[in-house]
Amino acid sequence: MNAPDRFELFVIPEGRKKVEMEVDTRIPNAATFRIEREDHTLANMLRAQLLKDPRVLFAGYKVPHPLEHNFLIKVQTVPGTAPGEALKDATSELISEINALKNKFDMDVIRHRTFEDAKQSQAGGVGRGYEADQMSGMDQHRAAIDVDF
Repeated sequence: MNAPDRFELFVIPEGRKKVEMEVDTRIPNAATFRIEREDHTLANMLRAQLLKDPRVLFAGYKVPHPLEHNFLIKVQTVPGTAPGEALKDATSELISEINALKNKFDMDVIRHRTFEDAKQSQAGGVGRGYEADQMSGMDQHRAAIDVDF
């Protein structure tokens, strides 16, 4: 089968760097970055984040081959701003946005669990009937699939 081994999805080969930059001599303030062991998910998020920056004139990416786990992202900036600086800033901003999203998600999970606990304690008592049995089964199922972020 042509598919590469699974570990090749995330293990960077010896002698290769995670990010390599090649300056584009044909276009002013432009460079192409090769990012190893990543795919469209990160590439598209980085491209979108770069395009939010007013210092960036162009940002686009391509995946050279579907069985190779890397992508190329080309960045052109205004004079006075290095493409590497713009990529670094976009990466930092993207990490901040993802952390904020994770924190909001965690807070919503806590809020939901608190609401469910309050709802269950209000329904407590003798003779709760069939619905209470269903609820306890759902809680058991929920506990079994609980994921700690």
